[in-house]
Amino acid sequence: MPRPDRRAATASRSALSHVGSDGRARMVDVSAKPVTAREAVARGRIVIGPAAMRLVRAGRLAKGAVVEVARLAGILAAKRTAETIPLCHPLPLTHVDLDLRPRRDGYEIEARVRTEARTGAEMEALHAVCVAALTVYDMVKAADKSMRIEAVRVVRKSGGRSGSYRAR
Repeated sequence: MPRPDRRAATASRSALSHVGSDGRARMVDVSAKPVTAREAVARGRIVIGPAAMRLVRAGRLAKGAVVEVARLAGILAAKRTAETIPLCHPLPLTHVDLDLRPRRDGYEIEARVRTEARTGAEMEALHAVCVAALTVYDMVKAADKSMRIEAVRVVRKSGGRSGSYRAR
């Protein structure tokens, strides 16, 4: 059996910012980066069956107001991202907005996160969307176990050395 090329493996690892040349995970040192205004927007969706959506819209779920609980869960998640993503820097968030837009077959979830920091807020926006979707799932699962969380992605970001990004 051929042995892997150790030099190629080391080179590819060192190209990743969270992996040192020795292959060990590490938190990136951002201390030399300037503090800049940054914003990230992430979206995702949760697909819910028609019968369960009727219950959600009618407010007839035992666990309460799905949209407001999910909104609060998403905001809290953004604020606590560094506690759940091991190599993520804790950020001083200046604004978090989370919106759940009803669709015929569920909700589109969008999180907008702002900060003035040395690193971006994409992880906070993604975390907010995921936790909001999981909260909807938790609250609705008694009525629909076939729900799907889909298409979670960063759709826009600004600030920092890499500048602006907009998904196509």
